[in-house]
Amino acid sequence: MSDRLRIRFVVNLTPPNLWQYIQNQDVKILAAVISQIELVLLVMSIVSVTAILTGILVWRNVALVETVTGFWSVVFTIPSLAMLIFFIGPFGLGWVPAVVALVLYGQLPVVRNTIVGLRSVEPAVMESAAAMGMKPLTILRKIQFPLAWPVIMVGIRVSAMLVFGISAIAAYVGGPGLGDYLFSGLANLGSFNSMNQTLVGAFGITLLALMFDGLFVFVRRVTTARGLRV
Repeated sequence: MSDRLRIRFVVNLTPPNLWQYIQNQDVKILAAVISQIELVLLVMSIVSVTAILTGILVWRNVALVETVTGFWSVVFTIPSLAMLIFFIGPFGLGWVPAVVALVLYGQLPVVRNTIVGLRSVEPAVMESAAAMGMKPLTILRKIQFPLAWPVIMVGIRVSAMLVFGISAIAAYVGGPGLGDYLFSGLANLGSFNSMNQTLVGAFGITLLALMFDGLFVFVRRVTTARGLRV
């Protein structure tokens, strides 16, 4: 083998740097990014609706509050990988077990903050509204919930960050997103492009999480009454 061929052979065995890898795999990486965003948006939509409704229904009753928050606290302590594997039996691999597990994990911060937010409203404010002839549902919709909204949004932000972190593990059950890059790279560490795969998964999930956190900060500011903004 000539020196020129030997050099060319060695060069071809050298893995590309991270930027080159992203350029070569741009279509697949973009598809994984879109899937990651879709997964988090779907999960957080379900979590926000169900957890806020749960908080609204139970916040007045101390026994119900303790029962509900205790239940979600127990769910939260279950190891994420064990939870995902548990749902393979009834749901198989793919989106469904990932979404179900992530929805369960995301409940506690939103439920708890909804209850705390609703309870933090001064009773005198609601009594004044009732004295003016407002019905309980009207008071909740026009006064209590808007006052509690900044606290609820904090719970949604915390839940979203938890969902991002656990969504990476969903790759083990065929879940969508960037987790497959992360764990494929770690599983084959030392092989060709393994480090690039790991970095794409890790940096991709981190950047998306930061973007979503900034988005939630913006939404909280826009949807909060001017007098309640901090």
